[in-house]
Formats: sequence, C-alpha cells, structure tokens
Amino acid sequence: MKTKLSVNVNKIALLRNQRDIGYPSVVEAARRIIEAGAHGITVHPRPDQRHIRPTDVTDLSRLIGDEFAGSVEFNIEGNPTEDLLAIVHEIEPDQVTLVPDDPDQRTSDHGWDLARDGERLTPIIEGLSAAGMRVSLFMDPDPEAMRLAAASGADRVELYTETYATGFAVGDCEHVLADFVAAAEAAIANGLGVNAGHDLNLDNLPLFRRSVPELAEVSIGHAFTADALKLGYHAAVAAYLAALA
Repeated sequence: MKTKLSVNVNKIALLRNQRDIGYPSVVEAARRIIEAGAHGITVHPRPDQRHIRPTDVTDLSRLIGDEFAGSVEFNIEGNPTEDLLAIVHEIEPDQVTLVPDDPDQRTSDHGWDLARDGERLTPIIEGLSAAGMRVSLFMDPDPEAMRLAAASGADRVELYTETYATGFAVGDCEHVLADFVAAAEAAIANGLGVNAGHDLNLDNLPLFRRSVPELAEVSIGHAFTADALKLGYHAAVAAYLAALA
C-alpha cells in the first residue's frame, strides 16, 4: 500500500507571523510542496491564530481547488469547537482530523478518550460525514480503543506517534512500535483507515512505514520544515517520499 505524504504548513505560518510583512507565503510554500510531489496539505488552525489563520485556510483551499483539484488532498485538523467546525463546514476539505487539544497547548500531546468523549463526538462526525468529508480521530496506540473509534462513525484514525519517536531517538522503540502495529491491526479489523503523525522525521519514518500495516497517510510538519530550511522544499519532499517508499 502506498503511504501518502501530507505536509503540515503551520510552522511556515508561524515564521510569517513573527513580522507583519506577509512572508514567507504559506500559499507559495504549499504550491512548491505540492509541485514537488506531496499528496496533501495539512493545517491546524488554533483559536489564538499563532500560526495558521482563517484566511490561510481559505487561501489554501482555493489554491488546491483551482490548481490541483482531484490530485491533492486538504486536511484540516483541530479540536471541534464551534469556530473550527464553522471553518470546516465552509471549506469542506477532503479530510477533517479531530484532535483533543486545549487552546493553550503548545502542540497536540494525547489522543481522544472515547469512553468519555465518544457520545459528544458522534453527532459532530455524523455532520461532517453527511457533508462529504472524511473524518479521522487523533488516537493513542490503544488497540482496545479502535472499536470505539469505529463506533463513533469515523473513517480513519491518526495514530499519535510521539512515544514511538521518543523511543526511536534513544534506541529503544521495539516494544512501543509493537503497540502501534497492534493498534493499526485493530483499526483495520474494525474497518478504519490508518494515518499517523507527530514527531515523525527522516530518521524514524522508514522503520515505522515498514512495520505498521496499511498505513494510508502520514502528516509531517515540524521536522519537514526544519529539513526544508536545509534542503529546500523540493528536496525535502523528495527525501520524505523516499523514506516512505
């Protein structure tokens, strides 16, 4: 199965926002990333607009729809607050990834507790699905939780990979990787597609790709941006596509 690469452009927006002069351009970065061969663009708009702004979401949707329709997917992720859902229903991206982060979190750091949150999420997921959007849930690698994810009506899960990345960095990831394999197998058994993201990079991605079955998509932002600063957008995309081969 070919694993698709979706590049998260949040950090490009974060750099732009440090000065009120409009560059680097998030849209131009996305165009170059897509032209280099990436399969998708991901954004995670937050309430404080520290990086991606609502205008960016609109501009990126227009870019993909006008120049790359049918060949590139747009993924909007975030906590399904009223504000985020309003943006999502206006834009109608290909995929919506629901993430249980608080407004003041620096970054996402845990998956959904569906025993607690599933009842609240189910009608939200139904509404997104009815509008034609694929829905993915940000989840810890817990095989037992995959049944609840499927029961909520989600199409996919995005496995939160920070624990794998941490273990890989210290040379002790085998037991953690086994959790991700088991979670992916459980997701597949329950009819769910499998995405993954968080702290994946050029070093740890190949092993993860080889090990986790039927990995549909990875979403990579921080590491990609760091590599693009050294390599340029085109070379960075090529390197990540090679890591997924």
